[in-house]
Amino acid sequence: MRPLDLLILAWRGLTRRPVRTLLTALGLGIAVAGLVVFLSLGEGVRQVFTAQFRSVGPDVQLTLDRTQGGLLPPANLPDSVVSRVQAAATSLGAVRVTPVVTLLRQSLDPAQSAVYYGLPAAQGIGALFQGLRADRGRLLAATDEGRAVAVLGHSAARNAGVEVGGSVDVLGTPVRVIGVLQGGQGLNDTFTFLPLTTLQRVGGTPGRISLIAVTLRDPDRAPQVAATLARELQLDGQTRGDVLAVVNRALRVTDAARIGISVVALIVGGLAVANTVAMGVFERVREFGTLRAIGARPGTVRALVLTESVLLALVGGAGGVLVGMAGNAGVNAYTRGLAGIDAAALTPGVILMALAVSTGLGLLAALIPAQTSARVPVTEALNRV
Repeated sequence: MRPLDLLILAWRGLTRRPVRTLLTALGLGIAVAGLVVFLSLGEGVRQVFTAQFRSVGPDVQLTLDRTQGGLLPPANLPDSVVSRVQAAATSLGAVRVTPVVTLLRQSLDPAQSAVYYGLPAAQGIGALFQGLRADRGRLLAATDEGRAVAVLGHSAARNAGVEVGGSVDVLGTPVRVIGVLQGGQGLNDTFTFLPLTTLQRVGGTPGRISLIAVTLRDPDRAPQVAATLARELQLDGQTRGDVLAVVNRALRVTDAARIGISVVALIVGGLAVANTVAMGVFERVREFGTLRAIGARPGTVRALVLTESVLLALVGGAGGVLVGMAGNAGVNAYTRGLAGIDAAALTPGVILMALAVSTGLGLLAALIPAQTSARVPVTEALNRV
């Protein structure tokens, strides 16, 4: 039997029972859509962080402990070490040393969560994040050190519902908003920037900092400088690439969790396909017997059942990809409004993986029914009522 004839017979077998076929494809499609959305979230967040850390952040970041490094290390480093870092880093080509406090306020409502950065007011936000400009109001100035003032990212101001001159709650302390940044700055849109000593006071970490940022005259020397400072000062030194690697490791862990959740739904979808194929084989024993009687080999019958299952899986997988694209659009619409970023990115790799998984499920689901259909004796099949 020619492959085209086999394909036509398989399609006719599926369309003979349209309701059952549609429901099975729908169940598998929903499972595949979940996989697409979950994997797209990981890809989107990874792209956001990669783009962000290629252009901003310190050349070298010094923390107390690598296991607590990354984006938002705790404030566990005494600020007395800053002078030691300044002395050691200057001889290594540093042009700026910036103590930083990072704090996170978490909430069940993402719009109420906040990321706080405390920076020396005299150095300003540009010491750590370059290219940020005020859309309304102004940025931090040297005279703001110690005062209860803040500059909010565009999304942070919108989520808090405040404007310049208004007041925002920072860890239980009212702080006056002196500026709102221009939008379109990615993750920076969600940050709240305060003078260093102000955040230390309201955050309950006086005399403690989270990290020391070192800006170099020659950023290409960052790995050597980080290693030298870490060795001399007994601290942990990380470059932009090291911080990004920490983020990627964390994202891989969340990828595994998302895939695990998707696998459960995919197993259910695969069982639905297996049930549909098995029922189809049981109901069409006489048909298969007739095919055998007119010369079809057992392998042909087996291929027909496998083809039907793969077609069903591909239809469900393609539908799942389309539903996943719609889901990604909804996710991105929400995250753009919340943080000004696209959190979901549908890459060709994600699409190929989704289709490969659905096809693989179709093949696995049909293995036993295909073997059964090929082994039924012709006489018994023709005598079946």
